[in-house]
Amino acid sequence: MSNSDIIIGEVLGTAVLILLGAGVCAAVTLKKSKAQNAGWLAIAFGWGFAVLTAAYISAGISGAHLNPAVTLGLAVEGATPWDQVPLYIASQMVGAMLGAFLAWVAYYGQFQAHMIDLANQADAVEGAKDAKAGPVLGIFSTGPEVRNAGLNLATEIIGTFVLVIAILTQGLNDEGNGLGTLGVLITALVVVSIGLSLGGPTGYAINPARDLGPRIIHALLPLHGKGKSDWGYSWVPVVGPIVGGVLAGLFYNVALA
Repeated sequence: MSNSDIIIGEVLGTAVLILLGAGVCAAVTLKKSKAQNAGWLAIAFGWGFAVLTAAYISAGISGAHLNPAVTLGLAVEGATPWDQVPLYIASQMVGAMLGAFLAWVAYYGQFQAHMIDLANQADAVEGAKDAKAGPVLGIFSTGPEVRNAGLNLATEIIGTFVLVIAILTQGLNDEGNGLGTLGVLITALVVVSIGLSLGGPTGYAINPARDLGPRIIHALLPLHGKGKSDWGYSWVPVVGPIVGGVLAGLFYNVALA
């Protein structure tokens, strides 16, 4: 796989992933959105369909890693050369930032209406602005319901391990050549399952680029009253998925290869 294939496939695929994933979070969160308050089920399936779309687009170009944890898991397992890992991860970060920016553009009117409403609430009730700003960050990045670094880290490790081992074991068929396009659908359904079953504690980043790229965009966007980007927590959805992906690759080599 050439360097240009990796760059094009991973930037495009990750941008689509984040555009549709952050898009469903914006749809559920923002004022004047037809899907406001649609709930966690909509978010879980929205992210699953985002994975399905992005992976289908990029699978034939770059292999549709779309996630540094997947890239590292595949490198540990031996399917991806280590010298390609930095290019994969850099491309995924660029794609994630681009996708987050496009989601903001698509929902620009709703972001404006939402922030105006928060400002009006702040005028009426002192401190309401700060209390209400948090969900805007939630459109871009994840955050814990119970803030405990050790437990939050464990949740991300477990969720990412499930994702990456599910991807790695797709090659364990009679021919050993994976599941082809069916694998894309199965991976998307695994993401839905993780969201529904393991997403409650932390919002299931399970992808360092998915969290860090949009968090950077949140910090840069000119959203008045948007709140802080919560950099104190930002290491958890980066380190946890990396550890989970590496552990999945090691487990595959020891127990299943």
